[in-house]
Amino acid sequence: MLVHPQFDPIAIRLGPLAVHWYGITYLVAFLLFLWLASKRVRQPQFADAGWTRRDVEDLLFYGVLGVVIGGRLGYVLFYKPGYYAAHPLEIFAVWKGGMAFHGGLLGVGAAMAWFARMRRRPILQVFDVVAPCVPLGLASGRIGNFINGELWGRFADPSLPWAMVFPQSGSNLPRHPSQLYQFGLEGVLLFIVLWIYSRQPRASGQVTGVFLVGYGVCRFIAEFFRQPDEFLGALALGMSMGQWLSVPMVVGGAALWLWATRRGNKPEVAA
Repeated sequence: MLVHPQFDPIAIRLGPLAVHWYGITYLVAFLLFLWLASKRVRQPQFADAGWTRRDVEDLLFYGVLGVVIGGRLGYVLFYKPGYYAAHPLEIFAVWKGGMAFHGGLLGVGAAMAWFARMRRRPILQVFDVVAPCVPLGLASGRIGNFINGELWGRFADPSLPWAMVFPQSGSNLPRHPSQLYQFGLEGVLLFIVLWIYSRQPRASGQVTGVFLVGYGVCRFIAEFFRQPDEFLGALALGMSMGQWLSVPMVVGGAALWLWATRRGNKPEVAA
């Protein structure tokens, strides 16, 4: 049975400056996006549409704002609305933790929509550029969760070779290292599927649809092994908040993919 190493969350100390591992994983995620999106816009369907490296850099800027603002507001609204309604100033205390992927996704979506409007580009084209470049960034974030020893899994059979004790959980019983499950599912596996699928020209919206379905399914599965938030527990039908938030992703993604497939390659209207 393994025991979580309880890493020091601070990777580097430079006098009064402390660089946290979680911050490094975010930086890695942003650099991975910059690299992958730069490769993506060189594909003929985007290069012919006038996409450039400068567009990618601007996308990253808007995306960072969307992730931070949307992720925080998503956590506030989806997970602890009552608490933050009573303590509104703590909404801004992001250093205490509390980010939600689904909120971050909505924030990035809003940021990409704004980018499309400013650049007069079709919104689905923007989403299709971005979608395959996201999963490896998610994978990097899950490594940060593992290093911090947070978002641990449910109790596991002690005979499971990779079952792990997370002392931070207040229990010495073995658990699933669900952060690593999510790293593999919504990070590496989803990236491979999307990158291969998007190598060929697709109808506008198809790549985004596959991303939404793929992430939703991967997250739904991973939630069976991830410990639900203590202050929420299991919700209706025994499902976690993460599972309930993933359901509309799967439904919406499937609907988008079907619509895009039927529509074919008809020209889009710019945002």
